[in-house]
Order: sequence, then C-alpha cells, then structure tokens
Amino acid sequence: MIDQVRIENLGVIAAAELDLDPALTVITGETGAGKTMVLTSLALLLGGKADAALVRRGAERAVVEGTFTVPAGGPAATRAEDAGAAVEDGELLVARTVPAAGRSRAHLGGRTVPTGLLTEIGEQLVTVHGQADQLRLRAPSQQRAALDAFGGPDHAALLSAYREAYAAFVAARDGLAEWEREAGAREHEIALLRAGLEQVDALEPQPGEDHALREEALRLGNVEELRLAAGRAHQALTGDVDAPESVDATTLLDAARRSLEQAADNDAALEGWAGRLAEASYLLSDVAAELAAYLDSLDADPVRLEAVHARRAALGELTRVHGPDVDAVLAWAEQARARLDYLDGPEDTAEKLRERLAAAEEAVARTGAALTASRQAVAERLGAAVDAELAGLAMAGAHLTARLTALEEPGPHGLEGVELLLAPHPGAPARPLGQGASGGELSRVMLAIEVALAGAAPADAELRTFVFDEVDAGVGGKAAVEVGRRLARLALGAQVIVVTHLAQVAAFADRHLVVRKNTPGDDAVVTATDVTTVEGPDRVRELARMLSGQEDSETALRHAAELLERADVQR
Repeated sequence: MIDQVRIENLGVIAAAELDLDPALTVITGETGAGKTMVLTSLALLLGGKADAALVRRGAERAVVEGTFTVPAGGPAATRAEDAGAAVEDGELLVARTVPAAGRSRAHLGGRTVPTGLLTEIGEQLVTVHGQADQLRLRAPSQQRAALDAFGGPDHAALLSAYREAYAAFVAARDGLAEWEREAGAREHEIALLRAGLEQVDALEPQPGEDHALREEALRLGNVEELRLAAGRAHQALTGDVDAPESVDATTLLDAARRSLEQAADNDAALEGWAGRLAEASYLLSDVAAELAAYLDSLDADPVRLEAVHARRAALGELTRVHGPDVDAVLAWAEQARARLDYLDGPEDTAEKLRERLAAAEEAVARTGAALTASRQAVAERLGAAVDAELAGLAMAGAHLTARLTALEEPGPHGLEGVELLLAPHPGAPARPLGQGASGGELSRVMLAIEVALAGAAPADAELRTFVFDEVDAGVGGKAAVEVGRRLARLALGAQVIVVTHLAQVAAFADRHLVVRKNTPGDDAVVTATDVTTVEGPDRVRELARMLSGQEDSETALRHAAELLERADVQR
C-alpha cells in the first residue's frame, strides 16, 4: 500500500504532497493540469524509465519520494531487507532522483539500489492499468496466474500437488540423463579405481606403517652412533666396569640420600628430601637397566635395513598418488570401494532410474489431468463473473473465455497454456486480450477481472494497490456509475488509485485529490501545479465542475450533491 507520495520539480509540478487513502483515492483536474505527472511519479517509484525531460524547467533535478506499507515477512519486505534496506514498523521509504543531466538514482529504505529492484518490489505491491499499457494481464503467464488465483484453495492444492510431481519428474529425468551421458566417463573411472585398489591390496599397508618404517630405518642406519650414545649414558649412570674407582650417578645419589637420612632426626625437612632422592635413585636404576637392554638389541642388520628401504619405496608409490601418508591411502581405498560399489555394483541401476522416471511421468499425467479439469471449471466461473461485471460497465454481451492449449510436453505450471480471450460484443470473434478492443474497453475488462479476482481472494491476502488511468474512458451515465461502484467494491479489499474525468466515478472516492494549475503573472515562469484534497463543499464544487464545467452552477451543484448521496447509498 502507498501511504504518501511527495513530488518536487517533476514536469509542471513544483512541489506536491499526496496523502493516499487505504481504500479508494481519485485524482481529478482539468486537462493539462498535471494528472499525468502524478501517475509518472508513481511509475518512477515503481522502477519506471527516467527521462531528463521530466525535470521541471530551471530545476537541477526532480525528486519523487514514497512511503509504502509492506507486510512484515512478506515477499516485498523480505526482498528489501535482503538488499540491505531498512523496513521500520512496516514502512518502506522509496525515492527516485532524476537529474537534468546525468543518470537517475534509486533509493530503497535509505540505501542506493538498482532501479530494477524497485521494479521487482513494485510488482509485489502495485498493479497498474493504463490506457496505453495494461501491464499485468497481457502476459500469458499472468493470465494463467489470474485464472489459478480465482480457483480458490481446492484448486491451489491441485496446483501444489502438480508442481511437486513435476519437480520429481524433472529430478528423475535429469538423473537418468546424467547416468546415460556419463557412461563412458563412468567406465574410465571404474578402471582407475580398480587399478588403484589392486595396487593397495597387493601391498596391504597397515595403519601408521610408513611412520614406523621411517623410525626403523633411522635406527638401523645409525646403529654405531646410537650404541655410542647409549653406552656413554649407561656408563654415566652405573660407572665404568674397567675403572672401579670411577664415580657414577647412582653412587652419588645413594651417598646424598644416606647423608640426609643420618641427620633427619634433627630436621624433618631432610627426611622429605631423602625420600625424593631415593625415588630418583630408583628411576636412574630403571633407566640404566633399559639402556642395557637397548644396547643388547642394537645389532647392525644390513639385510633388514635393505628390506625396510624397499618397503618404504613401495609405500611411497601409493602415497604419491593417493595421499600424504599410508593412513590417507587407506582412507582413499575405503572411499574408492564405496564409489566402485555404486558405479559397478547393481547392474539394474539404469533400470531403476527408468522405473523412477516412469512413475514420475505417471504422477505428472495424473495430477496434471486433475489440474486441467479444475482449470476448465475455474475458467467457466471466471468468465461468468467477469461477464456479469462487464454487463454493468456498458459492455453488455461482452464475453471473456479462457483457452487452454495442450503443451507438447508437461510444463512447470501444468499440461496446458492459458490464454484469456475477449469477445467485446455479441457476434464478435473472441480474440486475445489487447486485440480487438479499444483502450477504454480494455481498461474496463481489466477492472472487471480485478474485481472478480478480489472477490475470490482469501481474507488474509496481502493488501495490494491498483492504479487505473482513465478506466472510465468511453463510458458515461449509468455505466459510469457502475464503474465507480465497482472501483469502490474493489477498494474494500485493496488500495485503489484512479485518474478520472467522470464525476460519477469520483463520487465514490474515500479521498478526492484535485490537480489545479496556478499560472504566475510572468509568462516565462513555468506553471506550478497544486495537488489538494477536497472535502465537503469544495468536493461538491469539483464534482459540479466535472459535470458541467461550471463549479458555481446551482444545477450542477445540486446534481453533484445528489451524486455523493447516491454513492454513499450504493457503496
């Protein structure tokens, strides 16, 4: 919903502020007063094309700002927040700046954004029906969406079931196609996996084996150096057998321990240290024993050393191809066996994929047939509802039909394309919307469709904004009253903004905006335009002007007051 629009230096409008009603707002005024610029300002906020010619003469730039109310968590609010825009208390600020020279700029929620984002969000909130371009329902996809929207919850459930079935069909089709397309690559991969696994199985590597062999190779390759180091350490701990008088660490520790124990009676602290020296003596004795055993095991073994080098070289071939160490090779082998089971395991994989595809095709055909039948019934109801609306819009005998054309292949939205056709009068051939009907007729058809769709919308549907530009073109009298009444009915569940020349339509408005020109004395100065809200007597005078061109005519004023009274009764 659009709450407010502020305009500066746009065409003939120097400055204007429009407060729009949540229900029906009409915009009236003399021809050339600037009503078009009001619609242009809305178009700019919705991402429309900017042109420097729109800038008021003598101004550096034109600025249009709008305040939109967007439902929290709705698609528009979500998209805006994803783009970094601020949505505060359900309000979204939109701005468009058009310089006299240079590129226009778009702002959304305080951030500079691409113009296309305004278009994307605007499509979620606003529907525009103009004399030159009824933007929504000319596209076949939008016509299909309109038909489906009219179907109600039962039809929506059928549509959801079909979309799920179609998604499963696409997944099954793509899965089989990928399996068949990659047959050659799969055989090549199988050969590589088998060769790699044969190499691993031939060597039968053990977890951590490469690291253990490395340590063993270092030990066997440095036996003499290790024996010398271990011997010196053992001699330092236990003494030299060839020199009994030599002092060793064990003897010194025992001497220190006995000395402390002898004096421990005089100070308890010495007893604690003596105990710790005893523990150290035991530890040194254990180390000395282990060093002795280690020295006994140190034997040069050239044959074993050669075997270790050969095994390490063989494992190195595996790690060069399949991982940094043997553990990585074993992990690769486990994954390779699982992959090989998938590629070369069940011979009926392709057959299972074909069966899955056949089942998905059957589900698409079944749900699609149900959807088609429902669309045919919905099309009849929509046609009847629109025809009833058109009868009151000076198009009695006009008939709207929906043509369902079977597609060569199932599509994501059903088994058929949908096209709305209009026969504008009895005997006329039914032709696609936009062909064979005048701009005024087409505007009324769009109004009839929107009223029918609004009547079928759920109570909790998001509030949408509809903009109609001269939807009353080509009608008058009673038909004009019916146009106004239907706009008011549409406004019961949506925001409606209408530019009109007919007092019969304007009388139904919840808010009436008038565009007036004020011509300065200096002809060189560009005309300024005022946009004001009229109420009470001012509104009656505006309706009188629209009726007769004479806002002070007593007859016109009485007629205008009568229009307002009847509109209140007929709403």
